[in-house]
Amino acid sequence: MLAASAWIVYAKGQKEEALKLMRAAADLEDNSEKHIAMENRLYPMRELLGDLLLEQQQPRSALTEYETSLILTPNRLRGLYGAAKAAKATNQSEKATSYFRRLAELTRTPMPTEWKSTRPRPF
Repeated sequence: MLAASAWIVYAKGQKEEALKLMRAAADLEDNSEKHIAMENRLYPMRELLGDLLLEQQQPRSALTEYETSLILTPNRLRGLYGAAKAAKATNQSEKATSYFRRLAELTRTPMPTEWKSTRPRPF
């Protein structure tokens, strides 16, 4: 709820309040007991905080949050892409290149044929 509320108040122009809510969501997640069901969450809150900071033109802070998120949830495409964009925006070209390369490596292997089609197959 905190993360959704953060994006809502951001859309209303309340940037500081949005950051406060998103930071609270990230801190809450960091301090909560881990459970197997949490492995299937859509987005780590720390990653969403990075997204919000990047949206607010704070790439240095965003990079810190993405990197923290990647420690806890490694090899997430969105996290790597956010970190790459934030590093590029802070003129850290070696770091940006490293993140973009990791993205390329993770997406290099084609998807198995049986996963590609969502249409029913004729019998």
